[in-house]
Amino acid sequence: MYGLWRPRVLGAWRVPSTGPVILAVNHSHGIDGPMLMGTAPRPVHFLIKKEAFVGPLDPFLRGIGQLKVDRSAADRKAITDALAVLAHGGVLGIFPEGTRGAGDFASLRAGLAYFAVRSGAPVVPVAVLGGGDRRSRLTPAVPPLRSRVDVVFGDAFEAGDGSGRRTRKALDEATVRIQERLTAHLAAARRLTGR
Repeated sequence: MYGLWRPRVLGAWRVPSTGPVILAVNHSHGIDGPMLMGTAPRPVHFLIKKEAFVGPLDPFLRGIGQLKVDRSAADRKAITDALAVLAHGGVLGIFPEGTRGAGDFASLRAGLAYFAVRSGAPVVPVAVLGGGDRRSRLTPAVPPLRSRVDVVFGDAFEAGDGSGRRTRKALDEATVRIQERLTAHLAAARRLTGR
């Protein structure tokens, strides 16, 4: 990432140095996941759509610890694999919106709340900004080479209410809490970076 673009990483010290943690990342551009993997202070295991695991990318993505997920249904293997990452004290990366979009955390899926409440792992909000400002003339799917991309880590927080409940109501309440924290972090990151 540092060879192709000019990432500016802010707040990486906020990621706990040990133990399970979930990085909740906005997703507005194709570069968001790779940029986070290349700049995070700890190795990140992302839930990645199964369609990306094709050809030579399949062994590469598996080799760097990424997790294949079928987004068309509840993928029990992906859920089990993600919980295992957290159970072993690893870092799980999640795009809470489920797919690329505006990257504003406006509509979250329940997956992030489920993993956070079930595992008890803290959530660290991450804003990747600048990836979608301009498009490369050679490859429109990525920003121009050597352009600046900001990766801003927020303060870790607990998604659950402390009761240990895992009911549907508890997950819905956790999703609301998470959305409020992620939206506030994104606004703060934009003010900080001027984007």
